[in-house]
Amino acid sequence: MEHRFQGHAYTLGIEEELMILDAQSLELVNAIERMLESAPQGDIKPELMESVLEISTEPCADVAEAAEQLRALRRQVASTAAAQELAIGSAGTHPFAMWEDQRIVARPRYRDLISALRFVARQELIFGMHVHVGVDGPDKAIHVANGMRVHIPVLLGLSANSPFWRAATTGMASTRMPIFRAFPRVGIPPTYEDWEDYERRIEFMINAGVIADYTYLWHDVRPHPMFGTVEVRVMDSQTHIEHALGMAALVQALVRELAIHFDDGKRLSPFPHEMLDENKWLAARHGLEGELVDLPSSDRVPTRALARRLIDRMREHCTDLGSISELEAVEDLLARGNGAHRQVVVYEANYDMREVMSEIVAATLA
Repeated sequence: MEHRFQGHAYTLGIEEELMILDAQSLELVNAIERMLESAPQGDIKPELMESVLEISTEPCADVAEAAEQLRALRRQVASTAAAQELAIGSAGTHPFAMWEDQRIVARPRYRDLISALRFVARQELIFGMHVHVGVDGPDKAIHVANGMRVHIPVLLGLSANSPFWRAATTGMASTRMPIFRAFPRVGIPPTYEDWEDYERRIEFMINAGVIADYTYLWHDVRPHPMFGTVEVRVMDSQTHIEHALGMAALVQALVRELAIHFDDGKRLSPFPHEMLDENKWLAARHGLEGELVDLPSSDRVPTRALARRLIDRMREHCTDLGSISELEAVEDLLARGNGAHRQVVVYEANYDMREVMSEIVAATLA
């Protein structure tokens, strides 16, 4: 399998899935074809449904460069939307939309996906944020992806931003997680011994005819050979762009820590897959308000305490990477609550989900 894991350590790319909305009713609109246009930097493209828009930066040298591109992309799609009496919003789910009202994009990959997965794919009306970080070696990329698995629950707890689904409160901080969990080949990934092991196992699946290529593995973290990156996919889309950039800075720092760990010849601690998955469930259910198991011990500790420990440890890496100011937005998530908490506060004032959606739209471009 060809790969590009070479010569671009810690470069950064950010992808965001955004909602296309009617500016007045704030309902989703099947309008992606009207929204597609060239971007001076980065990319604007469709996703599975016509009411979903994806923006993505080019590979950037640091978070500051990614911030400039992501802000420009959000401004551009918002301007394009406003000219057509539409609006843009960013969160993990739309509070009151129905997947039955959404059309599938007229692209072979997505129509084939519906044909293969049927209802499982058709009801996937969710919005995520993906962060790519460059890694300069295939075995190192496998090491980083393996090591990132233990951090997935904390990243989800910080980024949880989808407490509503189909006009109902769900009791989840990230409703997006269980919806996407219905897909095959998702969630906490398996571990791989090295690049050769990864390559052999992916080629087995391709030869068996169950996937066309490795991009049909939608795990929470995965090596991306074509880009030469490790991609972290567990986060809900963030309403405030500062929080998106803060999460990107945190992910970049974690990749650096794990890459140095590999360069120093160290081995990763083994963690039971079932406990990694259980921690992820707890983070999706409670966000920052619950507890996680402090692996490798069996002690349960507040999720905020684990997040606090992780952020403090990443400060040195963020300083070296030039992203310490962006990391402050993660401090804001700890201090004032994640997106799910903020949505619930708005909702409980008047029990009005359109008011929640209005706040999301305003904050998306703030």
